[in-house]
Amino acid sequence: MFSSRLSWNPSTNRITRSIEALKRSGAELVDLTETNPTAAGFDYDSAAVRRAISAPAILEYHPSPRGLIPARQAVVDYYRHHGKAIDRETVFLTSSTSESYACLFKLLCDPEDTVLAPQPSYPLFDFLAGLESVNLQAYQLRYQPDTGWHIDLEQIKSLTTPRTRAIILVNPNNPTGSYIRPHERDQLTRWCRDHDLALIVDEVFLDYVSTQSPDASLSFAGNSGALTFTLSGISKVLGLPQFKLGWIQVSGPKPLCVSACNNLEMISDTYLSASTPVQVGLPALMAQRDFFQNQVITRIETNYKYLNAACDRLTTGRMLERKGGWTAVIAMQNGISDEDMVCRLLDSDHVLVHPGYFYDFDEDGCLVISLLTRPDRLMTGIDRLVSRFR
Repeated sequence: MFSSRLSWNPSTNRITRSIEALKRSGAELVDLTETNPTAAGFDYDSAAVRRAISAPAILEYHPSPRGLIPARQAVVDYYRHHGKAIDRETVFLTSSTSESYACLFKLLCDPEDTVLAPQPSYPLFDFLAGLESVNLQAYQLRYQPDTGWHIDLEQIKSLTTPRTRAIILVNPNNPTGSYIRPHERDQLTRWCRDHDLALIVDEVFLDYVSTQSPDASLSFAGNSGALTFTLSGISKVLGLPQFKLGWIQVSGPKPLCVSACNNLEMISDTYLSASTPVQVGLPALMAQRDFFQNQVITRIETNYKYLNAACDRLTTGRMLERKGGWTAVIAMQNGISDEDMVCRLLDSDHVLVHPGYFYDFDEDGCLVISLLTRPDRLMTGIDRLVSRFR
């Protein structure tokens, strides 16, 4: 009776069952996976936020497929801060980054066409592609202890077929925290140009570059070498996921851009999903960006410093290189699977971390930690983890 696109396995896993058992017992859980900024103890200028979405213009409806001009100009100004000059006519507002993916899969793909996506990365991609009847094929991010994370460019070339329509990049990647390297950017741009592929570049964590790697962050906005769609939104940029606003910036060779924008406008006009209040408020909300981001960056650096020092006490584990984003990865080499480690921590120490297989890590034994966690909780949880597996 229902679409085959919904044929996912709804059963719970061992980790979920352990969490449910802990909750039933009344035990206090030390959660090191929190990524919801509104639940992580940050301060917001609530008066300024309320003012931003209470302007008289929120009572008027002026539907625009690309989004209201002042809101799109706020996105242009954001990229100017990143050293990128873009035209506001290349900006499309959506209700979220997830919706941006859905629009682009509609724009670029027929049913059963293929999109290449990084692995490890978001577990959400499979669902987004499946709902659009698009095949997702993984290319690997490889880790070298001396040089960090790299895209397997040769694998991307071998996976490209006549039915490949786009390559997804996450810049920086979640959860690896790796930015696209300049030579990777150039080679991927040329490959896409020469094989009629689009680049879809997810930059929701772009602003959160490590203080140890200040030159790592470079936006793809305005990329002229190949048809490129740069995605972001205020869920991460402003820590306001409940406001539901994302965007797509279109760039590349002019004829392709014009055609892409015209078609994307038709798709956007069909849904008109970005709400008026958040569009009206976006310029004023963007003025709060530094206030929020400075708190997040301070929290991340504090937590990462503590985590790094704690991991020095592990004889069977190491921190993997991180250049940005909100997460950190510990690679354990103790012969225990990541799922078993997570369940032992839950059952014995009441600490929750994510196993690497949630993100399709190629190697077993990886644990993923959110650096957004309140510092006192992170210290408690990490101390228990180190004591358990040192």
